[in-house]
Amino acid sequence: MIKIADRIVEKLSPSLLDPFGLGRASWKFIQDSIRHPDKLLARNLALVADQLELASYTVNRALGKPTEVLAKPPAGDRRFAASQWNESLYFDVIKQSYLMASKHLMAAVSDDDLGKRDKHTLEFFTKQALDALSPSNFVLTNPEVLDATVKSKGMNLVNGMKNLTADLVKGKGKLKISMVDESKFEVGKNLATTPGKVVYENELMQLIQYSPTTAKVYTRPLLIFPPWINKFYILELGPKNSFIQWMVEKGYTVFVVSWVNPDSEQGKKTFEDYLNLGIYAALDAVEQATGVSEINTIGYCIGGTLLASALAINAETGDQRIKSATFFTAQVDFSEAGDLLVFISDKQLDQLEKRMSKKGYLEAKDMSASFNMLRANDLIWSFVVNNYLLGQSPKAFDLLYWNGDSTRMPMAMHIYYLRQMYLNNRLVEPGTLIMNDVPVDLRNIKIPIYLQAGKEDHIAPYNSVYKATQLYSGPVTFMLAGSGHIAGVVNPPSANKYYFYTNPETPEKVEDWIANAEHHPGSWWPHWHNWLYRKSGKKVAARIPGKGGLPVIEDAPGRYVKMK
Repeated sequence: MIKIADRIVEKLSPSLLDPFGLGRASWKFIQDSIRHPDKLLARNLALVADQLELASYTVNRALGKPTEVLAKPPAGDRRFAASQWNESLYFDVIKQSYLMASKHLMAAVSDDDLGKRDKHTLEFFTKQALDALSPSNFVLTNPEVLDATVKSKGMNLVNGMKNLTADLVKGKGKLKISMVDESKFEVGKNLATTPGKVVYENELMQLIQYSPTTAKVYTRPLLIFPPWINKFYILELGPKNSFIQWMVEKGYTVFVVSWVNPDSEQGKKTFEDYLNLGIYAALDAVEQATGVSEINTIGYCIGGTLLASALAINAETGDQRIKSATFFTAQVDFSEAGDLLVFISDKQLDQLEKRMSKKGYLEAKDMSASFNMLRANDLIWSFVVNNYLLGQSPKAFDLLYWNGDSTRMPMAMHIYYLRQMYLNNRLVEPGTLIMNDVPVDLRNIKIPIYLQAGKEDHIAPYNSVYKATQLYSGPVTFMLAGSGHIAGVVNPPSANKYYFYTNPETPEKVEDWIANAEHHPGSWWPHWHNWLYRKSGKKVAARIPGKGGLPVIEDAPGRYVKMK
């Protein structure tokens, strides 16, 4: 019987009925349970034991006896932050029962006997289901919603229905959850406002040179390559949290690439096009604008993956213009790339390529949906509760506005990136990838490297980022920041938030690095500046955009970043 079912699942899994391999993974879990009834019995007995303890807890608390909470939400889980979840016995028991069941179910699907990929798939989608079924997501089991319903005489639900209808209209029949009051923001008005000029552009990017605020600047310019999955102004949201402005004030001549939001015309642009029209075109332009050929660089996320590719090519060809490279949450070894791997297989990429071929690009909303699933409680369900159950309007939050201002992905580049790097992990196989007719070997990179990772990063997990320390041949500094993919980077010293870890050694395993790392409160920016300025040369007269070898095209932030 099991063999017949195996064949059925094998036939179905490549089809549209099971694009993620969830059916195959689920069937393996069922097989394992049938073949090992002792494990199934042990799981059930453990759950029953916990529920009996919870029953005892309930009775004791109802009688006023001293009790100790049995199941607590993980740190940072805001679903059960309201005081009613603890003060009311009814809601306390609902909460703990849910947390207990979730713990046991996640433990069950985390069985190593399933195989690495099937285990990962089952864990991911089980968590998605558990997040969706949280008692905080339903009217009758969320004390905040019930209180609001009583106090407003149901108007919260009426307003919630209006918000739901508006989001369906905005999504043209598909639900597009509003996360932010978009009317409060405008790029160039209250976002991306650091003074500067666009001094170069081609069909793929604009190059912005920022106006100095100091009389003297370091000799070596700083060139930033942000990801083209989102827009560059994550590094320049506003005066209080602008990384770019902070660096300008520290005396750096800062350049940043502003990628185009591609349409069908750019659908054929390849990874090499981004390399040549992005990295190398920007290097040429910075040299022309400043007269300086020695440049320090930053690569953020996929911009860092691209930069690493360029560094390997430069090492092979003898191009010595880049003197140091900093990587923000950037992966080059994708063997442990986290939950995004769930969305990437040969079958899924074939389907994705077929879907993208109609327009030549991947819609921004499709990328956003995948990323939002990585943090479903924060980026999906919290807004369902706020907008539709509590009937409240989204607040003005610059980070969420930027998150919603996402970009399309050109088909040729995106499929290459996902297939060659995420799926096949070829960037770490010396000479396997050929770019600009040069075999790419990351081991040849010998310039100073600074690697930043986020402790809670769901997109580029820190253990994945750390793997680069074992690849480069030059001096590597690894730093682990608090928070995730965005807040772990955008953490100005003035905010006095989070923390970071340092360790001058880079052992093979990240666990060993962490075990001997030093904890520092606050922002890591000063630590990085202390590393970079020593590699930036002496001070020279400040450079004014347009006064060098390149004329001004337009004011920053330029046209490209405003493309929808």
